[in-house]
Amino acid sequence: MIKVGIIGGTGYTGVELLRILVTHPGVELSIITSRREAGTRVAELFPNLRDYVDLSFTELNVAKLTDCDVVFSATPNGVAMSYARQLLAAGVRLIDIAADFRIKEQSVWERWYQMSHACPELLEEAVYGLPELYRDRIRNARLIANPGCYPTAVILGLLPLLETDSVQVTTLIADAKSGVSGAGRRAKIGSLLAEAGDSLKAYSVPGHRHGPEIHQVLQDVGGPEVELTFVPHLVPMIRGIHATLYAQARSALDPQALYVKRYDGEPFVDVLPVGHHPDTRSVRGSNFCRIAVHRLGNGNRFVVLSVIDNLVKGASGQAVQNMNIMFGLDESTGLRSPPLLP
Repeated sequence: MIKVGIIGGTGYTGVELLRILVTHPGVELSIITSRREAGTRVAELFPNLRDYVDLSFTELNVAKLTDCDVVFSATPNGVAMSYARQLLAAGVRLIDIAADFRIKEQSVWERWYQMSHACPELLEEAVYGLPELYRDRIRNARLIANPGCYPTAVILGLLPLLETDSVQVTTLIADAKSGVSGAGRRAKIGSLLAEAGDSLKAYSVPGHRHGPEIHQVLQDVGGPEVELTFVPHLVPMIRGIHATLYAQARSALDPQALYVKRYDGEPFVDVLPVGHHPDTRSVRGSNFCRIAVHRLGNGNRFVVLSVIDNLVKGASGQAVQNMNIMFGLDESTGLRSPPLLP
């Protein structure tokens, strides 16, 4: 059994991680930390986990976490880097669901996250945890930088086109929309029902912190000339991301055949038949990314539709998928439950 610790188990990604791990056949939950809820039983705070978790939240004690095989950090940005060195030195594998290790360049990370990085020497070692692209690196990694939710949807949607040099890489557009759970569980005026309900708005148009993360990976695949216009939007739903991606075609290839071939055998990428339009409810509560690709009228433009659940494939589910790969398990273990409807 894999002995698991979770740092920061009270946010949306934390409780989603617990929901997945409590039925995982290869896992023993050992420690779940929370500064605010230390001493509170997990099932008391999250009634959906009654009869599944017989643990209480504890104060963070890194020394106790060194008994674990793997630790998931489901904390705000800037926290995991404060204890990463100590855990790795003790032989513990660390999967950070926040953004502390996603961007390789220290100066870029510090500019976007407005703080000094506590262990910049680990930025290069950290493996970006997108299994569909970096599976071989994930297997032997000590430190996983779990991808952001927007980057997961956008990168998976554009990956086949960039790998085959099928599009003009300087004119890519990502029009992405997210539910309010992407803002986290802390009280914020913009996430209140009376503020977000019955409304749709763009935000961070001049630049979103997921932008450099997306660019880093797309340029790794398609070259340094890759440019992307990325605009996120908040929509009045709890969970889900819908990314509509636009690219100028460079060839007469059949995009449907390209996507089917690229994602053949991938357990969590579902390429829909020609003419389909995926919706976010089709992935709700699941680790799937559903993709549809369309070639418009005169054939010179592709539109790709990519949907995920931001809390599962965009966060905790992908983190468990990475854990499975790291420990030699079938990567779908514990993740094969169907999406929720309605």
